[in-house]
Amino acid sequence: MRIGELAKRAGVSTRSLRYYEEQGLLSAERSPSGQRHYPDDAVERVIFLQRCYAAGLSSRTIIEMLPCVESPSTSTADGAFDRMISERERLNTHIKDLLATRDALDGLIAANRRHREAQALVS
Repeated sequence: MRIGELAKRAGVSTRSLRYYEEQGLLSAERSPSGQRHYPDDAVERVIFLQRCYAAGLSSRTIIEMLPCVESPSTSTADGAFDRMISERERLNTHIKDLLATRDALDGLIAANRRHREAQALVS
């Protein structure tokens, strides 16, 4: 199928498909005129990529996990599992940092609110 049909069937933009190809996540055959042609299973591949991105995984991480998808084995499954655990830990750290940042902002908002209320009393 051509890029427009794949985009439509997978619910993504053609730009996303080109990006996936640039990142080595998706491949296409090229016609003599240079048009991309994807196999039918590319729809499932793109949906899988979308799920990975929605889970916060980077292209590099997805590439590291693809062997588990492409040729499942105990070894590739173990590698993908370890990588997913590592990504979860990274996300937990990021969430903790974001919560601390939000709490600091809440403190600034509260200080600003008190200052504004004090100014209103003086006026």
